[in-house]
Amino acid sequence: MSGEVKVRNIGISYSGLNPPQEACSDPKCPWHGHLKVRGNLLVGRVYKARAQKMVVVEREYLVYVRKFRRYEKRRSRIHAYLPPCVKTSPGDTVLIGETRPLAKSVAWVVLGVLSGVSG
Repeated sequence: MSGEVKVRNIGISYSGLNPPQEACSDPKCPWHGHLKVRGNLLVGRVYKARAQKMVVVEREYLVYVRKFRRYEKRRSRIHAYLPPCVKTSPGDTVLIGETRPLAKSVAWVVLGVLSGVSG
């Protein structure tokens, strides 16, 4: 084997999502471990990456307000598990998938980086 990394088929085909190039031995990794991804998929921006193996992903969305016949911008922050084989930094646009609860406030996992920060 010439540097080929064996990854699982997680059943998600998303434009711009590629499996990680490096391997890891984390059981909570959807690509190399036993974690199943089910439910929703969301795209967001990494807001904070201070915790070990966890990032905070912020997503913005529009909500229609009937009274004023306009849209208002809202945002939510989601805690997501970060496998060691996926490298991110604050500002990156990532795809996260819903999983079983991994901690008190973590039920999402980072599947990959869609676009990075320039610089």
